[in-house]
Amino acid sequence: MAHPLLHAARSAQRFGGREEDYQAIHDWFDASKAHMPDLRHRVLRHHSEGIFMCESIFGVAITNSDGKRVPVRQIAEQHVMDDLGWIPSVKDWLQHVQIQPWMTRTPWKPGAERAESNAAE
Repeated sequence: MAHPLLHAARSAQRFGGREEDYQAIHDWFDASKAHMPDLRHRVLRHHSEGIFMCESIFGVAITNSDGKRVPVRQIAEQHVMDDLGWIPSVKDWLQHVQIQPWMTRTPWKPGAERAESNAAE
């Protein structure tokens, strides 16, 4: 699906209530498009950990406008399934990341500032 509005409409169709009942959850999943406006944005939240993270943010369940309690995890799973057709793990995404030299070393060392200021005294 291309847009959170479409996900929200599908949630309303599947779980009842109105699109607005689900919009915030679907907006959260796709908020990473602000930083990577192509399909790679999905690596940040479209996986099993993202589903549980969503539940920790929005709660175990929401009550839709029909008064029905809907598990947030089911809404989140629906979002990922609609986009990917399955629910990957974080490992499924990260195993395809190529390690770059900048990822392995940094000139900064924890506590280095303290050692430098002590040496100057």
